[in-house]
Amino acid sequence: MMRTTSELTVREIAVENPAATRVFETLGIDYCCGGKRSLSAACAAANVPLETAIGLLDACDRTQESDVPNDAALGVITRHIVERHHGYVRSESPRIAGLLAKVCGKHGAAHPELSEVQSAFTALAADLAAHMMKEERILFPYIEALSGLVPPAACFDTVESPIAAMIADHEDAGEILSKIRALTNGYQAPQGVCPTFQALYRALEEFERDLHRHVHLENNILFPRAISAERELRNAAAPAN
Repeated sequence: MMRTTSELTVREIAVENPAATRVFETLGIDYCCGGKRSLSAACAAANVPLETAIGLLDACDRTQESDVPNDAALGVITRHIVERHHGYVRSESPRIAGLLAKVCGKHGAAHPELSEVQSAFTALAADLAAHMMKEERILFPYIEALSGLVPPAACFDTVESPIAAMIADHEDAGEILSKIRALTNGYQAPQGVCPTFQALYRALEEFERDLHRHVHLENNILFPRAISAERELRNAAAPAN
């Protein structure tokens, strides 16, 4: 018997229905690093009525495609991540840093939480830069090579090792984003502040939204498929008994 939607994990729902990620973003439900929770548990954590979430999920368009199909070739997915999501982080990080500098300079005295936001985002941007470099130079080339006929050479025993490190990085990034969201009152700018202040909060919210999609694509789609592909190659290459 099919499990009810409330018993499914958030990750399972997002993988099955790409359009569900938009619903989760609207409700403030983490579907990437926090995707292991059941929908009922995730709703409780986000203080969202379960019936509301189920209603929105039932209404969302299940035919809506994500930016890249879940069953696309591994190399297509890695290139999409680099071009779309890594490119976004690299372009937006300095822009947001500049907005933070301006807003902290003008409003920091009246809003001391801004200095904490600035420190948290600076740490996040540095962590992501190092993380993306490791993926682009080591992990992604290996994953792309898994489409060959033999297991590719690597500096690690199995792909599960670097993947575990990348997932740990994702969880660290998620914690920083949660802190920024709390400090900014859910990215709600105080009334009467200048347009730059408002633009900063909008930029931070969009940064979080893009990173959630980015991490979902890696944690829930790319990494499990890479592990499976490596196992298949190694089993095929193993000598027969």
